[in-house]
Amino acid sequence: MTDNLDTIVDRLRQQQVVAYPTEAVFGLGCDPDSESAVMDLLKIKQRSWEKGLILIAADYEQLRPYVDDERLTQEQKDEIFSCWPGPVTWVMPAKVTTPKWLTGRFDTLAVRVSDHLLVCELCRAFGKPLVSTSANLSGLEPCRTVQGVREQFGDDFPVLVGQVGGRQNPSEIRDALTGKLFRQG
Repeated sequence: MTDNLDTIVDRLRQQQVVAYPTEAVFGLGCDPDSESAVMDLLKIKQRSWEKGLILIAADYEQLRPYVDDERLTQEQKDEIFSCWPGPVTWVMPAKVTTPKWLTGRFDTLAVRVSDHLLVCELCRAFGKPLVSTSANLSGLEPCRTVQGVREQFGDDFPVLVGQVGGRQNPSEIRDALTGKLFRQG
């Protein structure tokens, strides 16, 4: 089953989990405001809600409802924006209204403004960011092709057809407050 942008957006609006190409691998994503969709994604990934999740967006405005950037200095914001759009995920202070199913046990949220064309088109068409985690079942390698997604998740799993970007590694993850590197990109 191959899905186009409109079909994938419809699936997201129906609170379903979808797969889509990102900078290095296919991602699994869903509506960040839907607790049931996020719980479905966590079940598929066999991942604890306590770890928190990443939001991926077309632009920074899509992330503003979730992050408390008033707690960042202008210098910290300048550092973040110098990397976006691009493959750097920043762990930022979360707004108190940001759901715990996104932040996990933390008071922060990992966010990224993507430079992948299809991710940006998808987020713009959906009208907000997506939860983003690598498309792979526990213990298996992340998928890098549509066929790989089908092999791990089945032929009926909704997949936005496209190519991953040229990156070999997942996004770098840094702390916005301290600059500390959590994961090398």
